[in-house]
Amino acid sequence: MQTLKVFQSLWAMETGLVPALADPLDVTIARISQAGFDGVCLDPFMSDLGHYRSVVPLLAEHRLARMVNLFPATADEMLPLLAFAREIGAVKVSAVAQVMPLTPAGAVPLIRRWLQEARQTGIELLFETHRDSLLNDLFFTLQVLDEIPELKLTADLSHVVIDREFDLPLCARDQDFISRIHERSDCFQGRIATREQIQVPLAFPQHQPWVALFKGFWKDGMRSWRRRNGPDAECVFVSELGPPGYAITDANGNELSDRWEEALTIQRWARAAWAELEAESVR
Repeated sequence: MQTLKVFQSLWAMETGLVPALADPLDVTIARISQAGFDGVCLDPFMSDLGHYRSVVPLLAEHRLARMVNLFPATADEMLPLLAFAREIGAVKVSAVAQVMPLTPAGAVPLIRRWLQEARQTGIELLFETHRDSLLNDLFFTLQVLDEIPELKLTADLSHVVIDREFDLPLCARDQDFISRIHERSDCFQGRIATREQIQVPLAFPQHQPWVALFKGFWKDGMRSWRRRNGPDAECVFVSELGPPGYAITDANGNELSDRWEEALTIQRWARAAWAELEAESVR
């Protein structure tokens, strides 16, 4: 039976002015576990590997699975980062590569190299749709996907919405672009963006059309994933609400909403979307 696993980003637990996010690491990991998350997403650069190795025993203690977003700053850094992902038993491995060729023609050989290194390491490597990274732009990404049929994505559509300044209601052209991303996505990340802000409070009335848009995105992405994967596959969805400056703050630096409570809300929304799809499948 296909299952959904909802992860919490450790980066999203970084200290802000929300009290729940200012705790020691062991308390933070315990909180994630007690809240019902299935795993934790780590975001290592090469310089962070020692720190994240110290986190892994806490995750094991609380029976939390591991996912990693790798941040190679050079072409040669991918291989040791992949080795780290294998070392800690990561169930999903995604790249937010800091090597950024200006054209798809320049990116394709690099991605092929990294996919080959991943295969040799025994890892299925995904690439995240993320600004200021290899797949910085939607149109660039679509061209790369056409050139590399085996390339799979981690879909963080908040970056796409703000990058392209999508407007509401979403036009047929833009919806088709999103569908093309979904068809190549094997992991999903949760955050609500608007055409001008990367991360907005979930409950504000003016943001509800964008909340509805993203909830629809996630459900459509999961539907595509269910169609393309086997009966025992696990779909990974990551709640990833970043600290300031992702989180909007007031004049005193206070966040406008409780990021931890919002992470729990996104967890509920993801599970609800999955349950709706399961119900559809048995009708």
